[in-house]
Amino acid sequence: MGNSIKRYLKFVKPYKWLIALTIVIGIIKFAIPLFMPLLIKIVIDDIVGSTTLTAKEATRQLFYWIGGTMLLFFIVRPPVEYYRQYYAQYVSNKILYDIRQNLYHHLQKLSLSYYSNTRAGEVISRVINDVEQTRNFVMIGLMNVWLDIATILIAVGIMLTMDIPLTIVTLLAFPFYGYSVKHFFGKLRLLTRKRSQALADVQSYLHERISGVSVIKSFALEDVERERFDETNGKFLEKAIDHTKWNAKAFAVVNTITDVAPLLVLGYAGYQVINGNLSVGTMVAFIAFIERVYSPLRRLVNSSTALTQSFASMDRVLELMEEKYDIVDKKNAKTLPPIKGKVEFENVSFAYEKDGEHVLKNVRFQVQPGETVAFVGMSGGGKSTIVGLIPRFHDVTDGAVLIDGHDIRDVQINSIRDQIGIVLQDNILFSDSVKSNILMGKPDATDEEVIAAAIAANAHDFIQELPEGYETTVGERGVKLSGGQKQRIAIARVFLKNPPLLILDEATSALDLESEALIQESLERLAKDRTTLIVAHRLSTITHADKIFVIDDGEVKEMGTHEELMAQRSIYYELFQIQHV
Repeated sequence: MGNSIKRYLKFVKPYKWLIALTIVIGIIKFAIPLFMPLLIKIVIDDIVGSTTLTAKEATRQLFYWIGGTMLLFFIVRPPVEYYRQYYAQYVSNKILYDIRQNLYHHLQKLSLSYYSNTRAGEVISRVINDVEQTRNFVMIGLMNVWLDIATILIAVGIMLTMDIPLTIVTLLAFPFYGYSVKHFFGKLRLLTRKRSQALADVQSYLHERISGVSVIKSFALEDVERERFDETNGKFLEKAIDHTKWNAKAFAVVNTITDVAPLLVLGYAGYQVINGNLSVGTMVAFIAFIERVYSPLRRLVNSSTALTQSFASMDRVLELMEEKYDIVDKKNAKTLPPIKGKVEFENVSFAYEKDGEHVLKNVRFQVQPGETVAFVGMSGGGKSTIVGLIPRFHDVTDGAVLIDGHDIRDVQINSIRDQIGIVLQDNILFSDSVKSNILMGKPDATDEEVIAAAIAANAHDFIQELPEGYETTVGERGVKLSGGQKQRIAIARVFLKNPPLLILDEATSALDLESEALIQESLERLAKDRTTLIVAHRLSTITHADKIFVIDDGEVKEMGTHEELMAQRSIYYELFQIQHV
């Protein structure tokens, strides 16, 4: 736990002086009410019970003390309360903002392999829920706990000046309280962590099912999904109840201790008053002080529960924050200069897992600047893996990928990807306007450039017909648009980017014939005068390619033009015949 706190404190450090100020203001806030038991003693012993003051003098004294105290509460207390609350919330929100910002930047650097093996809902749960839970460490662990301890110390200090033996009786329950907190809240952290993971599982399940609700409805799986969700939700309920049981035990024991302590004080103080060793005012003041001492103790119990949750969430946040990057720039990585577009694979082998099976085996080929080449073959042969290595979505296991003679592992990742345009089979559009989605190709582009890119992609006409034209919101993942429309917007943003190297990964395979014709026309326009690598399912769309590579079982089995491969009457020929029967 100590290591987690130490790592978390690096986010706290920039605000240490604000936290210190908040604690000082808080001590003043909690110290002011401590005057009330003293006022009670003064009123009972020195005013009401006085044998030397006349009624008029006693009344005057009473109004002086009450009036002065009211001024304290009405003039000093409100601004102290305001600034204590304001700075506490301000600091905690700033720290959480910094953590989420740091996490998001970190998530941007994690490789596609991480996202392939991690559910989106799990990541979202850590960035939203767990980060929010760590607020308690700031609010309670760094502020309120110290304020409660300071309140107890100030109260005990005042009580010692009034009666030392009675103060000792008041503190008799403290050792039992400390042992109980240590015993119960050690296990509570583990139970809290399990509960948080179960909640993340529920969130992950919901995220996946809501994203795929069309599949659920099309297969009429509502009843099946309801049962599956009940099972996932039931596991969370089980962990939550385990947590609740242990938490309830902790509260039962600790609160019993804090409830018994005042009885000891009342019994001892009453005995001392009866025997004339203690004034009534002092006894009443001590009873009032007990509440001031044990209320913070009860708050500390609540704080322990909240802190336990906070520490468990802190572990999960830091665990995500320390996830290693698979793809990183070398220390001396240079910027890739403007490229002509020559691509070389030199004996490239690749496996997705460290000791896993190779999906590419000793792949060798060259693509000259300005050439259009295509990769074809059966599904699972390794075509998409090949083109995914060029922008360094993954790094080769053996061999090297070169662009214009530069090993891509020796240059900065962003300088590679800045010069590559990619159009996928299922392009992601964000829940924003059409214009914003196109601008992803060049964020600082003018409206004229956006429109020109849309025209080049055969998208301008349908965009103008949308309710708000280029400002129309497309919905999550572009749900308000057809497949062909989404694809043309994706092509428009690549036109806007205007990269020297283009990758088309089955960009037309899932479209109707009309959309495919429009998109094929825009893709041919896009590919002109730039190096283009195409992963194709429909062989009729790549017969014009300068070279065609037939990929089978992770190897290049054939290479040549359409005519040359047809003449060989081998794998490519058979694939072509099957598609044209």
